[in-house]
Amino acid sequence: MHDCVSPFENFDITSLLEQRAGSRGHHPFLIWAPFDGTLRTWSYAQFAQDVACIAGGLLERGVRTGDRVLVQLENCPQALLMLFACARIGAVHVPVASATRPAEVAWFVEFTQAVGVVTQPDFAAGIAQVCPNLGWMAVTTTNAGDDAVPWTLPAGAIAFESLYGQPSAQRVPDPDLDALILFTSGTTSRPKGVVWTHANVLWGARLGASQQGLRADDVVHLFLPLNHVVALSWTFLPVLWTGASVVLQPRFSASRYWPAVIEYGVTVGSQVIFTANALAQHEVPKHKIRQWTNALNPPGQEDHFRLRVLGAWGMTEMAAQGIVGDPFASQPPGSIGRPSLAYGIHVQNDDGTPASIGSPGNLLVKGVRGLSIFKEYLKDPDATREAFDDDGLFRTGDRVIVWEDGFIQFSERVKDVIKVGGEGVSPAEIERVVLEVPGIREVAVVAQAHEAYGQVPVAFVVMREKLHISEHAGVSASVLAHCGTSLSKFKVPREVIVMDELPRINFGKIAKAQLRDWLQARP
Repeated sequence: MHDCVSPFENFDITSLLEQRAGSRGHHPFLIWAPFDGTLRTWSYAQFAQDVACIAGGLLERGVRTGDRVLVQLENCPQALLMLFACARIGAVHVPVASATRPAEVAWFVEFTQAVGVVTQPDFAAGIAQVCPNLGWMAVTTTNAGDDAVPWTLPAGAIAFESLYGQPSAQRVPDPDLDALILFTSGTTSRPKGVVWTHANVLWGARLGASQQGLRADDVVHLFLPLNHVVALSWTFLPVLWTGASVVLQPRFSASRYWPAVIEYGVTVGSQVIFTANALAQHEVPKHKIRQWTNALNPPGQEDHFRLRVLGAWGMTEMAAQGIVGDPFASQPPGSIGRPSLAYGIHVQNDDGTPASIGSPGNLLVKGVRGLSIFKEYLKDPDATREAFDDDGLFRTGDRVIVWEDGFIQFSERVKDVIKVGGEGVSPAEIERVVLEVPGIREVAVVAQAHEAYGQVPVAFVVMREKLHISEHAGVSASVLAHCGTSLSKFKVPREVIVMDELPRINFGKIAKAQLRDWLQARP
């Protein structure tokens, strides 16, 4: 035992699942609600039994403690079963996005030294082609629960059901053991592998349940991708800690969202800005939802949806929300909440001094490695070391503003700050002003290289209604005129480009790197 007793001493993910199976055995845990497939419900006891059998099958295939298993699946029960089956035998679960291309999967397999892959029919042939030396590959019967269509199992692959073996024994709990490798969203370089321990997972489960005020009688809706921290740590893990129920769907669908909410009596959910904005275009029926968690509390959405919105901030490197709203108190629109009681939140100028109230500053977080903050970046000690300052504070790479009332607003990523003639310009400030122009639905401001000033801002806008190309010049003129009266001259965009949609990564996040690359490549 350590000198400082861990809050999860002699406890791990398997311990938590077994505990819930004992106390909530017959209660519905996982309600699988695919769009076109067969509905199925697992009680806590049934889920734990399936996990033990798959864990036994993994052992029979030679998977051992510390081995890594890569999982590329759309949301489905098998994705969650694999997480716990790996944990039960001490293996490491490595989920990657369903949109990952075969060549990228090959890199992930090689980088993590994965001993096996679990995937679905849509991806199996491509993976088999680029990973000829893979130890084994298990393939689900259907794609994200949709009704089965004829397909051929690649040579050497096995059906997922073949992983079921004799139930494995529960090993000695070790909260410091590696449990997960989550990948940051890569844009211009390789993504980093963020290593979570069992203690990290448990921290996300316990703190997430507490900060969101979840109850054992809650029904939580989950459609965000399970390789993403919002789905996994903010939404699913707190359900397990509380002993509640989760309704899992393959992906987001604005047309299918409310029917599922009503049918299953959903009371709590999580959104990202993209999905909440999409739902705002639809009529809101009578429902039982009392709150959503989102990246911020968007103006007007609480009244529109008739529920509370908890703005929150976190990262792949964070096991839970480091900044979050309060389910029992109101939160100013546009904010991401207040500092979590479980973290030290610091907002500093570039020289390390505290940022002034109302001024953007660099966000740093005090936590415990391998408990409240990730353990390390896989195979990258230099990046791990550089992620922390001399005082052990985690450099998030985000900039935020603390207002006089103590609430915090997200500003921008440090790498997004535009240096115009040596002056730091916040894209978020320009975006806020551009959105004041009538008819604009969305905006992204990025830097373009400039001979005289080094960089200048360029604004990409999406209109609420599609316009003819002949009308684009009028939009540009309106934006530039409004910015000219609201911003310093060096902050005014040098160009306004109207687009039908903005490119996105990571389930709705605007791909600013793609916009910068497009500007650079443009004649």
